[in-house]
Amino acid sequence: VQLVESRGRLVQPAPSLRLSCAASGFTFSRYPMNCVRQAPGKGLEWVSTINRDGSDPSYASSVKGRFTISRDNGKNTLYLQMSSLKPEDTAVYYCSQGTSRGQGSQVTVSS
Repeated sequence: VQLVESRGRLVQPAPSLRLSCAASGFTFSRYPMNCVRQAPGKGLEWVSTINRDGSDPSYASSVKGRFTISRDNGKNTLYLQMSSLKPEDTAVYYCSQGTSRGQGSQVTVSS
């Protein structure tokens, strides 16, 4: 299993940012996918999950209404569209499948 996230960004509050995660080494379309994040000095926090067919996404209350998870099974890619970013969204963002995680994308939202 290999998961490769897009490069992170430094952004001001409120703009939008889309992260992507390219998957390989497994049949992507057969598995639900997750996004988790780790803020500086804190543990991993679940952000979102999407079913294998892209249906029924779920979100942590801290991001609901601002983040949208999606996937393109034809491209073996997971996306996380983030809007109305806040400084408290600063974290390393990971895509995950089972116990596997990518290398992470650093997102820094400055105030």
